Amino acid sequence: MSDVLELVDVSVVREGRALIDQISWSIADGERWVILGPNGAGKTTLLQVASSYLFPTSGTAAILGEKLGSVDVFELRARIGLASAAMLDKLPAEQTVLQTVLTAAYGMTASWREQYETTDEARALALLDRLGMSGYTTRKFGTLSEGERKRTLIARSLMTDPELLLLDEPAAGLDLGGREDLVRRLGALAQDAYAPSMVMVTHHVEEIAPGFTHVLMIRRGKVLTAGPIDTELTARNLSLCFGLPLTLERRGDRWSAQGLPMG
Repeated sequence: MSDVLELVDVSVVREGRALIDQISWSIADGERWVILGPNGAGKTTLLQVASSYLFPTSGTAAILGEKLGSVDVFELRARIGLASAAMLDKLPAEQTVLQTVLTAAYGMTASWREQYETTDEARALALLDRLGMSGYTTRKFGTLSEGERKRTLIARSLMTDPELLLLDEPAAGLDLGGREDLVRRLGALAQDAYAPSMVMVTHHVEEIAPGFTHVLMIRRGKVLTAGPIDTELTARNLSLCFGLPLTLERRGDRWSAQGLPMG
């Protein structure tokens, strides 16, 4: 069994419709995965299973060696870092950036009466610095730009020193500058040998940072392909995934795609 994630014939069915359909997928320690697919393909559903927030309707899911259904998910979730837009509404706007990151140490979203050690604060400050947020520690979370909030969320997801880091569309809604800044920082994280195994959901190959090793493409709830990014991220696979003839270009460690001209 994989050290990090092992899904075997996993399906999630809602109102008679399979959001993901018999997916088998494994992640080994140290791998950095990108999940690509169009809207409605099942990417976020897959990430919810990987984060233990959603249980399969059928099939088996093991995360960090623990099988869903026979493990205390609250203990398991402390070992998983999750940065998702769904978290934004749960974080108090009036909290400072530093408080927003610190609360993750206790698995909370808002400060109450907890006491933080100096080591907690030092870690939060170091993570914010790594994500380019060291000058924002006293700013209210609700006053941040979209890019600043995304970088704060990622710092927060790393606060517990997780064994698995899950990023759900971290560059969504960012302008070109914000996207490139985030890709640069994610690339540094992905190439850090001490960073956890990583999974990032995206729609765009341009958002794949250097250091990501594997790709899983999903369409209509089914896996189209999964494996090393150097062999599986091809124009043919990308075209099949998005249902449109696409060209794919690689320059160094970055990718770009565009549709073929009509006619």
